[in-house]
Amino acid sequence: MKRRTFMQLAAGAALAAGTAPFAIPRALAAAKDIVYLTPGLDLPFWRYLAKGVEAAAKEKGYGFQALDSHNSPQTQLQNAQDSIARGVAGIVISPTDSSTCPSVLALAKQAGVPVVIADIGTNSGDYVSFIISNNYEGAKGVGLALAAALKKKGWQDGSIGLITISQARKNGQARTKGFRDGLAEGGVHAKEAALQQMQSYTADETFKFTQDMLTANPDMRGLWIQTDQPAIGALRAIKAARRDGEILVAAFDGIPEFVDLLKSGQLVASGMQQPYLMGVKSGEAMVKHLAGETVEKEVSVPILAVSSENIDQLLPTVKQTVFANEMG
Repeated sequence: MKRRTFMQLAAGAALAAGTAPFAIPRALAAAKDIVYLTPGLDLPFWRYLAKGVEAAAKEKGYGFQALDSHNSPQTQLQNAQDSIARGVAGIVISPTDSSTCPSVLALAKQAGVPVVIADIGTNSGDYVSFIISNNYEGAKGVGLALAAALKKKGWQDGSIGLITISQARKNGQARTKGFRDGLAEGGVHAKEAALQQMQSYTADETFKFTQDMLTANPDMRGLWIQTDQPAIGALRAIKAARRDGEILVAAFDGIPEFVDLLKSGQLVASGMQQPYLMGVKSGEAMVKHLAGETVEKEVSVPILAVSSENIDQLLPTVKQTVFANEMG
């Protein structure tokens, strides 16, 4: 039999069996790769988490690739399809939101590709493990810290603005509830100036939100931004409006710029998740599963309640588990 005829028959047999011809060599080449699907690598939090996944994967000899979904469910789904088509060993995903994750989980299950979820969560679907921070408790701690600072200033009757991550995300819902409960427990029952949900997660977007809030609410005394880099935009807007020293600002997560802002009091507090540590635990869960080991269904990573008072004490830990050793 000529080689060409044999290869044609092999291709036909593969198609009849429901597999693409020559897919096995490609799959074997990619099967040592772990892919991380992230909402947006422009946000430091996701970059730090990606570094953690990469470290855990490479320690066990796996290749690694991070695919940016640009906060688009369609791009997220396409990234998942491309990864599955390559025959990767496993997928770690931080979903664009909790309602879009099930479609990715369904695709992966059909293809037999295991998935670990790192933060945000899913409304449904099958997965190996869920690595999460206690967003409710972390945000409650921020609410308590802001309440104490407002009372110290005698500003507890002023309004408070919230600039949140998507409230279609489980973690976003938990943060908002935790913050509100923390304010109430701290004895502050001020009205909310507004609640704006981020879409692009940029400092420029938050700058505009803050400008609008300041204009519409001259009595505003507190502001909370539910993630890291966008908080810089809020501080810029306050300065541009010449309201420095009149608004107490709290944040969530952490970037190196926060260290000096906390030390100077420009930020009252930030509930810092530990994204690098979350990434490491996500990667470890995946490689353990691939090795046939038992993996916990849910792993909770503590949130660091960082304030102007304790930043010096917590800084060594923050540098490693929050900033992924990016800060010298």
